[in-house]
Amino acid sequence: MTDVAPADLAVVERQLGRAPRGVVAVAHRCPCGAPDVVRTASRLPDGTPFPTTYYATCPRLTGAVSTLEGSGLMRAMNARLASDEGLAAGYGAAHLAYLAARDELGRVPEIDGVSAGGMPTRVKCLHVLVAHALAAGPGVNPLGDEALAAVPSWWTTNPCSQEEP
Repeated sequence: MTDVAPADLAVVERQLGRAPRGVVAVAHRCPCGAPDVVRTASRLPDGTPFPTTYYATCPRLTGAVSTLEGSGLMRAMNARLASDEGLAAGYGAAHLAYLAARDELGRVPEIDGVSAGGMPTRVKCLHVLVAHALAAGPGVNPLGDEALAAVPSWWTTNPCSQEEP
């Protein structure tokens, strides 16, 4: 079920510091050329349901997103989500897009209707939203797009494809 080249899986393993589980595709590549988001099966090889379809793997990217999470951005996004009907509708559509992409990989009853990152009603993980924004492209996940725009150019120093993370 995987279309991932062994060399890409080796990069992802190096990035994560462990063997990746359930990877079915590279969903996005960093401008340096290395995978930075993978698409993961909705059920891991050991049978565990896995709702996180898009998983950020690049340690530089995830570090930059962690800094955003620590800045209070999620709290501000949640406040806006509660008061902005247009944003809430766009975020709800992102939730449905996420579910549709995961269902393409196989339906898992245990996580039916559950996406990731807090969608559709709250923001609880910017890593998932950024990974979704990178994989799906601009305009699909409004809060993922916002978070991605706030992330500095993680690939410009010490590129993943050239050096150990």
